Order: sequence, then structure tokens, then C-alpha cells
Amino acid sequence: MEVFTKTSLANALEVAFTYNQYSHLVQSLANEGKSTGEDATEAYINYTKLNAKRMQRWDKTLKFSEESVSLLKSFPNKVNWLVFTESWCGDASPALPVMNKIAKINPNISLKIILRDEHPQLMRQFLTNSAWSIPKLVQLEPESNRVLGTWGPRSSNAIQLVEAFKKEHGTLTAAFREQLQIWYNKDKGQSILEDLLLLLSLK
Repeated sequence: MEVFTKTSLANALEVAFTYNQYSHLVQSLANEGKSTGEDATEAYINYTKLNAKRMQRWDKTLKFSEESVSLLKSFPNKVNWLVFTESWCGDASPALPVMNKIAKINPNISLKIILRDEHPQLMRQFLTNSAWSIPKLVQLEPESNRVLGTWGPRSSNAIQLVEAFKKEHGTLTAAFREQLQIWYNKDKGQSILEDLLLLLSLK
């Protein structure tokens, strides 16, 4: 299984999108009224349109503190970040811009993105509580593709909000998902940043 995973990770990295390529894909799909995945429902198409706008906004407004930038610049090792996602994934719209900004600050961090539904066998190795939750970031050692850690599908703070809602209501509602996006906007990517600094062992 380990050999299969390393080989599959290597193959996935070869066909993966850069952040700019992925952003362009999401915008193009939004303009064409489409989404990624085989099940391009009206809801997924609408989520793709929302995510295209959200990612553009995050790219323009996202800011890190001087302390965080200094920590990120100090990271000495080369790592690959491979992220599973889909254009309709609401939790990816704030997360991916944060990851991209981190990779821009420190070129030792290489960010690549793949579509979950195009890599089902590989995705099965990185489930969250047996669920195909995305976005899912896998941190890899470049030479060996050894898995150094994972993150996702949400920041630890957002997970607490989700679990509290599930405990009270049983399942996530459309209204809650809207409230979660409002929370993301207020948080300004800081919870995601803090988690990723921990993943890099910078905190």
C-alpha cells in the first residue's frame, strides 16, 4: 500500500495544477456555468461561481502579520504541498489562497492542486474520519514522496464550530454553511495560517 501511495503521489504531482492554473480553471468553469466532477448539479455550478468570486477577493485582501511572514521565511526545508479539492468546495475558497500566499513567501514550499474525483484511489488514503472531505492538504518530502503530515478539510477553529453545530442539529444546513463563510471572512485566514504554521513545525 505504501509503494502504491508513493507512486500515485508522484503521478499526481506530475499532472497537478499550479494555483494560478487552478484559479483560471475555476473562473472559466464559473463563466461557462459548469463545475468540476461528474455530478455537475445546479448547486455545484452555483458554488463554483461563488468560489471564483471568493478566491479573487481572498487573493486581493489576504494579509499576514510581520511575525508570521518572518516565521514562514525561516522555514529551511523543501516540501511539496499536494491539495485535493473540487471547484464547488466552499471550504477551499479561503484555504487555497492562504496556502498560495505561504508558498509565495517561501519558495521552499511548492503548492500543487488536484481534483479529488479524478484521483479516487489516492484520495482513499487520505480520508478524514472515513469521509472524502476536501480540501485535503498532504505535505510531502520531495525526493521520496514520504508523507510528512496532512491538513484539512478545515482549520481546527472551524472544525470546532462545525462539530458543535452537528452535535446540536445533527447535520450541516445551507444556512450554517453561509454563516461559516461569514466566519471565514471575519477570521481573515488567520486560523488556517496558524494551523499551517503548526504543520510546518513553525509554532
